[in-house]
Amino acid sequence: MPLGPLDEYLAHQTSDTIDHVAPSDRNFYDRYYFNMHSSSDELFVIMGLGQYPNLGVTDAFITVSIGTEQHTVRASRELGHDRMDTAVGPLRVEVLEGLRRLRVVCDENEWGVCADLTFNGTVDALEEPRTFSRQYGRVIQDVTRYAQVGVWEGTITAAGRTFAVTPDRWKGVRDRSWGVRPVGEREAPGIRSRQSRDGYGFRHDWVPMQFDDHMLKVQVDQDADGQRHVEESMRVWNSDLKREIDHLGRPQIDIDYMPGTREMRRATVTVPDPSGEAIVVTNTPLRTLYLAAGSGYVPDSDWGHGMYQGELKVEGLVHDLSDPEVRRRYAILNETLCRFETSTGAIGYGMHENMLVGIHRPSGFGTAATMAP
Repeated sequence: MPLGPLDEYLAHQTSDTIDHVAPSDRNFYDRYYFNMHSSSDELFVIMGLGQYPNLGVTDAFITVSIGTEQHTVRASRELGHDRMDTAVGPLRVEVLEGLRRLRVVCDENEWGVCADLTFNGTVDALEEPRTFSRQYGRVIQDVTRYAQVGVWEGTITAAGRTFAVTPDRWKGVRDRSWGVRPVGEREAPGIRSRQSRDGYGFRHDWVPMQFDDHMLKVQVDQDADGQRHVEESMRVWNSDLKREIDHLGRPQIDIDYMPGTREMRRATVTVPDPSGEAIVVTNTPLRTLYLAAGSGYVPDSDWGHGMYQGELKVEGLVHDLSDPEVRRRYAILNETLCRFETSTGAIGYGMHENMLVGIHRPSGFGTAATMAP
């Protein structure tokens, strides 16, 4: 059990050195996620970096949706024992101030995507409800997560263009999550092969909405019959520790899907307000970034979170998504940049992360192959 720099801190949770985690589950992970936009449809950027201590792997990516293309740089290496070393090829994350300021870097590379960006949270980090689920007796998810909206500054280059990023209009959200969820090379399905017979379905909506003075955060996870396993709706005011978080009650998310797809055309989010009036938000998509196209969030035969790629591997990819049939292939976990407008006229921006796989009877998807009419 070699020592690492993090062992110097009073942070141990077990009697092991800190490069070892308590659960022996191969699927344990620890991950950063960031997104960034210019409060317009100009481009959408997503970055992530994860460590998988029981797989001995760390990986990272940056993806830029611009024009009709997605430009991605991704990297993977052996994790080693220094959990404080977040560099993976050209990519790294630096914590400048815990729970407030972080720096994300992608050094210059042959694929023309590079960035030096600093995130500054404008609200306090919000811990989300614990996500826990079992399937056929096995724990599939046991995850802690927190989310935070903020502003960005720095520079980013992609598709031959360089953007000066300033906090007046460049905004976004980040999350930190850790725990157990499927990662690494695909396992033999075993009893999970029953899913197709049992009628598996999952709909996920994660909607951190950023307005001038607050974040409105809504999340709903449902099974095939619409039973909710996670739900949340909160309002967090901009960095005002004296102002309590508003817990807003049961949220409702109604999605109008584009015909022939499972992609969002528009959506309406409704949550009760403590004043007694409902908060109604109309979500208008500006641009969608498809995480199945190269990021690793949706694994393919070549790449996925925690898949062993050797001592170090760095790749660059460009996906041309101008063809609807190509988009359909990647429209699984959709990061949809939206303009949000409340019924009182407030305007905000952010992402409506949406995924619908398998069956979801309340939405009219009666089979895994059903598409919107």
